[in-house]
Amino acid sequence: MASITVRNLPDEVHRGLKQLAAQNNRSTEAEVRNILSTVVRQQTGGGLGATLHKLWGNNLGGDLETQRSTDGLREVNFE
Repeated sequence: MASITVRNLPDEVHRGLKQLAAQNNRSTEAEVRNILSTVVRQQTGGGLGATLHKLWGNNLGGDLETQRSTDGLREVNFE
């Protein structure tokens, strides 16, 4: 995996990152990775859901109507 170094990060930004990390029960490094990953996915339209939507649009089976089969059902007696 690649690594990067961020220089000249303002102190208030670093403090904010540490606070966010604590709120999300992550290390500061893990919080930064999460933020960067989220932004890149949003900007590039990434993710499986976005890819499926691009390929199939609104035809992903959400309008599929099903009826439950009553074959083989029997009444239950709890006595």
